Amino acid sequence: MCQHQTPCPSAESADRESARLVAHHPEQGWSLLCNGVVLFEDTGELLPDGRVIAPHRPLAGQVMTAA
Repeated sequence: MCQHQTPCPSAESADRESARLVAHHPEQGWSLLCNGVVLFEDTGELLPDGRVIAPHRPLAGQVMTAA
């Protein structure tokens, strides 16, 4: 899918979110990445094959502590 030199990570890659933006619609809360991933502002994702990746950002006010 990607035509960039030094191709963007594929939709199956762990670093898929680092692909270049193709379309950005902040008023609607989503962006389309070069690898076909739709990235939502809540950090959820829709992959090109229809799989859904649940939001994975910490909830507001949630504090991570070291064990």
